[in-house]
Amino acid sequence: MISSARHVPAIAAAAVVLLSILLGFLARWQFLTRLARYAEKTPWAADTAIIASMRWPLPTWCLLGGGYAATRIVSIPPLLARTIEKVLLSVLIVSVSFWVASLLGRLLELRGVGAGRVRATSGTGVVRTMVRVAVLTIGTLVLLSTLGISVTPLLTTMGLGGLAVAFGLRETLANLFSGMNFTLAGNINVGDFVKLGAGQEGYEGYVEDIQWRVTRVRTLFDTTVVIPNSQLADSIVTNYHQPSPEALILVPVSVHVASDLDHVERVTSRVARQIMETIPGGVPGFAPLVRYRAFGDSSVDFYVILRVRTFPDLFLVRHEFIKALVRAFAAEGIVIPFPVRAINLAQETAAGRGAYSASSLSPPLFDEH
Repeated sequence: MISSARHVPAIAAAAVVLLSILLGFLARWQFLTRLARYAEKTPWAADTAIIASMRWPLPTWCLLGGGYAATRIVSIPPLLARTIEKVLLSVLIVSVSFWVASLLGRLLELRGVGAGRVRATSGTGVVRTMVRVAVLTIGTLVLLSTLGISVTPLLTTMGLGGLAVAFGLRETLANLFSGMNFTLAGNINVGDFVKLGAGQEGYEGYVEDIQWRVTRVRTLFDTTVVIPNSQLADSIVTNYHQPSPEALILVPVSVHVASDLDHVERVTSRVARQIMETIPGGVPGFAPLVRYRAFGDSSVDFYVILRVRTFPDLFLVRHEFIKALVRAFAAEGIVIPFPVRAINLAQETAAGRGAYSASSLSPPLFDEH
């Protein structure tokens, strides 16, 4: 009887540990699953992210709680008990730190996506990375304090060594701070359509992400351009999404110099309004403008000003407008001129004969003997 009584605490401790494991997986399969079904019915996406993030740490936390309870049931030496408690607490701190870092990164990503096509600055990779690093750093300092390691000398050593590290990683740090500058200033956001470089050269595309070192841009040809943040900071960037995603486009047109310009303006405006109302990407309600600008060799040149929802929409809108305008001009008898060069054959022949005569009368360069 005495021998059996001695094993009761150990059996109870083992039962507590097994029960905590069972409770953890039961909570994961039943409690979290039901919460996830309820969260899917709500318009708020953050609750789904929080519930999903609890699936892997919840059984671990239940096991740690069961292990701590087991140390209180059985009789073990105080030194061993303190060691076990420190190990359990250390595992708890590490698991909570990684869980919080992962959850905050996911919430920031959802917050950015919730802002629409153009993600908020908090949704960029550089902000998520900085938040994760900050959380893990705090968790590391708490863990060291729990283990009895003084943090003050470590921070002093890190401060002195940080100068050498900053000098060795100056290019990496330049990329990091450039990415943070883009993110915090809001000059470039994820989802913006930008052009990198000036003139006809450079890349055009959507900003996919601003990471701690590079920025990814997806071009209209479905290719990805990876640009170091420091180089991006030194280049000229045209952001077609700021201050508004809508953009004006200029379509150059020429008509014959003998055309009735008032009639040309009426026909062109009518076609442009139809394009704005019927073609996807046009801005309904916008009044297109026709502005004559110059005389050509045999034409009167003018611009047609249209408005599109986003800059890439200009390709389709311009394409359909040119086709419709050519059909309308043909139906109205408006002539689109083409370059004409008149050659005066008599003048050219006379000039050729004069040049031949002049060359025949010139003295030879060398005497013949």
